[in-house]
Amino acid sequence: MKILLAVDGSEYTTRMLDYLAAHKEWSHAGHAFTVFNAVLPVPHRAAAFAGPDLVHGYYEDEARVVLEPVRATLAAHDIEANFAHKVGHAADEIAAFAENEKFDLVVMGSRGQGALTNLVLGSVAMKVLARCAVPVLLVR
Repeated sequence: MKILLAVDGSEYTTRMLDYLAAHKEWSHAGHAFTVFNAVLPVPHRAAAFAGPDLVHGYYEDEARVVLEPVRATLAAHDIEANFAHKVGHAADEIAAFAENEKFDLVVMGSRGQGALTNLVLGSVAMKVLARCAVPVLLVR
């Protein structure tokens, strides 16, 4: 199975990775994992002022801050994965990447907010569920 692990570096990412490591039927069953992070875009005017090299470096650094601890955690549990990141809003990028790359499943952490909070504020997890045709497993 081709599985996309959507991460943001939060404690909910840690919980999702702990769940994955604790359930050997997921982590050692021959699945192909890709870890994915979406980096929020720099506002257009700031990007124009800073220049493309500085902005590109910023995106790389932001992704590295999130992805390196995940890489270390997976390596500690002997779980192999590919790593990718895109610039954009998280829910849009996760859903598009999952569909374009033909993943079988998206796994991500969820804050577990109440229904009213999700209705008023929304959440990345809820938006991914709404936008993504690929099945999504939320870990709280």
